[in-house]
Amino acid sequence: MATVLVVDDEPIVRDVVVRYLRRDGHATLEAGDGASARRLIETAGPELVVLDVMLPGPDGLELCRWIRERSDLPVILLTARGEETDRIVGLELGADDYVTKPFSPRELAARVRTVLRRSGGTGRPEHLAFGEVALDGASRTATRAGAEVALTAKEFDLLWFLAAHPRRVFSRDQLMDRVWEHAPAVDTGTVTVHVRRLREKIERDPARPVHLKTVWGAGYRLDP
Repeated sequence: MATVLVVDDEPIVRDVVVRYLRRDGHATLEAGDGASARRLIETAGPELVVLDVMLPGPDGLELCRWIRERSDLPVILLTARGEETDRIVGLELGADDYVTKPFSPRELAARVRTVLRRSGGTGRPEHLAFGEVALDGASRTATRAGAEVALTAKEFDLLWFLAAHPRRVFSRDQLMDRVWEHAPAVDTGTVTVHVRRLREKIERDPARPVHLKTVWGAGYRLDP
């Protein structure tokens, strides 16, 4: 069981999401605006935030940025259907996942389970290393030249997967299937965004990556 903060200015949406999360055994907190959400994050310590992009006061993207500057607290964004810009910006800011409105509450609950599992550090006792980068599967931490690198849950999953299959080329669709378990509901552009963010964090020169290589017309591979 985890404590999940649901942030949405529509009480009906909050009520539906909360009911499904409680059915899964989670404790829930609710906020209708960005300011209230900040206070709950600081005082109540939720383990995941379901965050609507369109909020009064600080909006969801601003709040996502604020969260990521301070912690690796998992964030699932709720975005309006067709608002691709919001989704891409949210991922750039470090959101772990997104769901488009209108959405299935059952699907959202499944996304919450998935993100919590991936951020919980279970089932990966191994260590992987390449170049200056070392990954610890148990603690889900990454270091580069001995310094810790802040990765979101999804960034860690993607880097771990590629590092576990060195020199193999994977298309964006294949990575969606293997790293994102709900591939049909997520645009493959998500992979591109995460690869770019990872390069900025682990490569000496992100414009000329040594490890995370693009194989034009085919996909991506990790060269150790």
